[in-house]
Amino acid sequence: MSSVHFPFSAVVGQDDLRLALLLNAVSPAVGGVLVRGEKGTAKSTAVRALSALLPQVDVVPGCRFSCAPAAPDPSCPDGPHQHGLGALRPARMVELPVGASEDRLVGALDIERALAEGVKAFEPGLLADAHRGILYVDEVNLLHDHLVDVLLDAAAMGASYVEREGVSVRHAARFLLVGTMNPEEGELRPQLLDRFGLTVEVAASREPAQRVEVVRRRLAYEDDPAGFATRWAGDEHEVRARVVAARALLPKVSLGDTALLQIAATCAGFEVDGMRADIVMARTATALAAWAGRTEVRKEDVRQAALLALPHRRRRNPFDAPGLDEDLLDRILDEFPDEEPDPDPEPEPGPEGPDGNGPDDSGPGDGGPDGGPGGTPPQESGPGAPASEAEAPQTPQGSEQQPSGQENGGGGPEQAAVRAAEPFRTKMLSVPGLGEGASGRRSRARTAHGRTTGAQRPRGHLTKLHLAATIQAAAPHQKARGRSGRGLVVRKDDLRQATREGREGNLVLFVVDASGSMAARQRMSAVKGAVLSLLLDAYQRRDKVGLITFRGAGAQLALPPTSSVDAAAARLEQLPTGGRTPLAAGLLTAHETLRIERLRDPSRRPLLVVVTDGRATSAGALGGDPRELSRRSARMLAAEGVASVVVDCESGPVRLGLAGVLAADLGGPAVSLDGLRADSLAGLVKNVRTAVTSQSSHTNRRAA
Repeated sequence: MSSVHFPFSAVVGQDDLRLALLLNAVSPAVGGVLVRGEKGTAKSTAVRALSALLPQVDVVPGCRFSCAPAAPDPSCPDGPHQHGLGALRPARMVELPVGASEDRLVGALDIERALAEGVKAFEPGLLADAHRGILYVDEVNLLHDHLVDVLLDAAAMGASYVEREGVSVRHAARFLLVGTMNPEEGELRPQLLDRFGLTVEVAASREPAQRVEVVRRRLAYEDDPAGFATRWAGDEHEVRARVVAARALLPKVSLGDTALLQIAATCAGFEVDGMRADIVMARTATALAAWAGRTEVRKEDVRQAALLALPHRRRRNPFDAPGLDEDLLDRILDEFPDEEPDPDPEPEPGPEGPDGNGPDDSGPGDGGPDGGPGGTPPQESGPGAPASEAEAPQTPQGSEQQPSGQENGGGGPEQAAVRAAEPFRTKMLSVPGLGEGASGRRSRARTAHGRTTGAQRPRGHLTKLHLAATIQAAAPHQKARGRSGRGLVVRKDDLRQATREGREGNLVLFVVDASGSMAARQRMSAVKGAVLSLLLDAYQRRDKVGLITFRGAGAQLALPPTSSVDAAAARLEQLPTGGRTPLAAGLLTAHETLRIERLRDPSRRPLLVVVTDGRATSAGALGGDPRELSRRSARMLAAEGVASVVVDCESGPVRLGLAGVLAADLGGPAVSLDGLRADSLAGLVKNVRTAVTSQSSHTNRRAA
C-alpha cells in the first residue's frame, strides 16, 4: 500500500463531506464529523487525505503527549516541561481499530509498580497519539459502546483520564474526531449521535460522467501515486494556506444578535433536544464565515450550519429517516433577516480550493476515488422504480404469471402489505444463564464493565484489579519476602483480576407467520406493530436482529442477521400476506440460520421470537403431517438450547391454543400481543424460562 495518500483536492465532488472536514480543521471546537454513507463513497479516502492539509504542530522534544512548548500541559505524565524551543512535526492521523481494547485507547497503567513502588508507570494510548491531530474511527457504529463513551468524553473535555483502584493519570487529548459508518450495519444511539458536531450523508452518484472521472483519477493514482500527488500539489497548497488563514481570522469573526436569534429559532423550530445543537451551530457558522474570509456571520452561514449540525439530532428512534425540511428552515430564517442587505459578494472559492477542483475537474457533481461518486441521492432507474433494494417490494418471482392460489401454495390469493400499528414499549425478554457475548443491555453476562462479582488470576493483561483479593493473596508471604517497612511487597502472582457481571447483546431472530390465517388487515397491522416494537427494543439493547417469514410453500430469510434494525423494519413494512402456513419450514430455516451464525459469532447467544397463531397447514416440500413436522422442528431447537418465546397472535372468541403448544415444544413461554406490552398487567415476561413449567403441565393435562 502506498504511503502517499490520495490528495484531498482530487476527490470528485463530495462537497458537503469536504466542507464539514475543513470546517473542523479551521475550528476543532465544532466537535468532529460523522460521515454516514454506503460503501465505496470515498469516506475513508477523504478523511485520510485531510491530515496532509493541517498545519504542522510545535511539540516538546521527547514528550510522548505532544505538549506545546509555549504552553505545556502541567499534568503531562512526562512533565514538568520547561518553556523553550520545540520541534515541528506533521499533524498525525491516528486510526482506532474496531476491535481495540480500552487500554489501547486510553493507555495502560502498571498496577504492580503502582502498588509496590508508588510509581505511575504509564504507557500512552491512541488518545495521547492523536492529541493535536486527527482521531479517525472507521465503522464507528461497530465500536463497543463503552469505548465510544470514553472516546466522546475525551473529545468533549479535551483530556483523558486513566484510573485503576484510586491511582489516576491525566493528560491532554484535544483532537479532531472523525467517524465513518455504513447505516446498513447498524445505527449509533441518539445520545452518541448528539456528541458528534456535524454529520454528512454521502451516496453514490448515478451520473455516468462523474463515475468515469472517479475511475480515471483512481486508476491514475494507483499507477503512479507520487506523480499523481505532484499534479495536485498546487491545489493542496492553496487549500492548506486557506485553512491557516481561516484559523487566523476565526477569533475576529463577530457572531451578532441576529445570527444568534436565527440559530436559537432554528433549533427550537425543529424541536431539537438540549442546547448542544445551538452551540455547535454557532461554532459552525463562525467557522463558515472565517472559511469564506469574512468577519461577520450571515444568514447563509446559519443555514449551512443547520444543514450540517441538525439532521442527526432530530432522530427520535432508528426508524426515523435523517434529514431536514429545507422549506421549513428557510421560513424560520426569513423571520430574522440580516440587519443590512448583503452586498453582491465576489465569487467565493469552493471547499476544494480557489481554483476549483483542479485540472481534471469534471464539473459539478459528487464522487469518490475509492469506488463511486457520492453526494447525490440515488436516482430511480425508470418510472416507478424503487430507489434501493431495501425499498423494493419483495414480490415473489413470477407472481404475475402464476395464479395467486398456486403461488401461495393453494391457500388463497396474496394480499398487499399493510402498515404497522404504532409501536409500544415491550416487556423485557432475555436469554437465561450467564453469557460472554458482546456488550449490550439484554441478558446477564460476564463483561469488562458492571458490578464486581468475584476475583480470579488474570488470563492476560490485567485490566480491572481486585484490590482486596490482591492484598489477601500477598499478605501471607510478607515475612518470607523480607518485608521490613510499611509497604506491602506485591508480586505479579499476587495480582487478581476482578470478575464483573453486566449485560450482553443477543441475536434476536424473528420468525413471522405471513400466511392467510394472519391476513386480516387489522390483525396483521397489530402483528407488525408488535414486531416493530420488539425491533425498537432490540435497537435500544444493542442486539443483532434477523427476520424470517413463512407463507405459501416455504420460508424465506428476509433479512440475514445484522445490526441494522431499520433494515429489518423496512423488510417488515413490505411484507405481504396470504397462502397456507408452512410453520415447520420457518422453524427449520431458523435452525439453519442460527447454525451459521453460531460459527460466525459463537459468543453471541440467540433469542428466537416466533410470531404466529400456531397453525400449521402446509408441509411444503418436506411432505408429511404439517403439525407433526412443526412439533419435531420445535423440539429440535429446544434440544440445542435455543431460548425461545412465542408471540401468540390468535384472536377471537374461539381459540385453539396452538401457540401455547408450540411454546411448550420450544421450551419457552407464550405471550399474547396484549401481554407483550410493558404496561400490561397480564403475563409478565421477564425471562424466557418463565412459564415453561406451567406450559408443560398445561400441555400434559390437555393430552390426558
